[in-house]
Amino acid sequence: MTAMWRSGWQTRVADALLALVLLGFGLLATGLAGDNQPGSRQVDTVCRLLIAVAALALCVRRRVPVVTLAVVTVATSTYLLIGYPYGPVLLAFLVAVYSVAVRLPVRPAALAAGAAFVLLLAHVFFSRGPAPGWTGVLPASAWVVVPFAVGVVVRVTREAAARTRVEQARDRAEQARRQADEERLRIAQEVHDVVGHGLAAISMQADIALHLLPKRPEQAEVALTAISRTSREALDELRVTLGAVRRGAERGPVPGLARLPALRDRLAGAGLTVEVRVVGDPRELPAAVDLAAYRVVQEALTNVLRHAGVARAEVTVGYRPDEVTVEVTDRGAGATRAGLDPADDESGHGLAGMRERVTALGGRLTAGPPPDGGFRVYACLPVGSAP
Repeated sequence: MTAMWRSGWQTRVADALLALVLLGFGLLATGLAGDNQPGSRQVDTVCRLLIAVAALALCVRRRVPVVTLAVVTVATSTYLLIGYPYGPVLLAFLVAVYSVAVRLPVRPAALAAGAAFVLLLAHVFFSRGPAPGWTGVLPASAWVVVPFAVGVVVRVTREAAARTRVEQARDRAEQARRQADEERLRIAQEVHDVVGHGLAAISMQADIALHLLPKRPEQAEVALTAISRTSREALDELRVTLGAVRRGAERGPVPGLARLPALRDRLAGAGLTVEVRVVGDPRELPAAVDLAAYRVVQEALTNVLRHAGVARAEVTVGYRPDEVTVEVTDRGAGATRAGLDPADDESGHGLAGMRERVTALGGRLTAGPPPDGGFRVYACLPVGSAP
């Protein structure tokens, strides 16, 4: 509200200053113009009064442009009909026509300007001073056509600029919405990967503990210890993830392929033996690629733990000059694991989440039972094009 009031005050001051400038110029220059126009009427009090009316009417040209144009036109036409010299009074008329054209839609502005033009033409034929006749129609029309055309162009330009600003604001809002959706999806995937893997390991270890407790309670203690360690690690990682979300910042150290030994050890406590092989020379990867590769391995091994019904899986990490590959294979019930976890896929996680992670970085992912049985998840991530 304060900004609008300040803007309105500034425009009123600007219009008042313009009116005073034209008034001063008209009072000073009209006499000089009359010296160069033989036959025109001498400047007198009425002349000065008409100049003052035409100039001062511009003080309200933005608020009531049609009224301003009417007052200026009547004053200017009366001035010219009496025979006073052509001069600065026409500048006020020019500004009034421009104001109508720039403030009103084209049709009502054209009607107002046309009426002003007809009234202005009266002096061409009926002036007490020199009456130019038909030869004066074209010069008189220029005082209407030129400012009207300029005003229309300015109005159209302003409207186009306003539409552009609105469209840009809409695009920014849409982009912000898309970024928020992508961030929510990223957070959901992170939480799913952390919690899903932890719960799968805990579930398997709990089954082992329940099975061993009646017969070999000392071995059940090992499984319960693994449950405690796994739950603590999952909660710590979940706490870090949610803490970064609350701060609105990226996490500092993110999981990567360097954590595969810890993942292997954790799954070993859950009863799944994982053999990790590395092909090529290991090197530091872009954070996004490193995280995606780790999450693919983690999610694939979680699905082995949930669905394969086997106690062994193999992970192969391949480092190539321009890409890194990860492969997870097992000899479990691959043919019956269509879609891995249907509930996960329907909610956008599981296999679908892995594929989204990989394709977002320009890579590719394949998953399914190989010809010799079992199940295989393979992801290839470009290193050079990673953000």
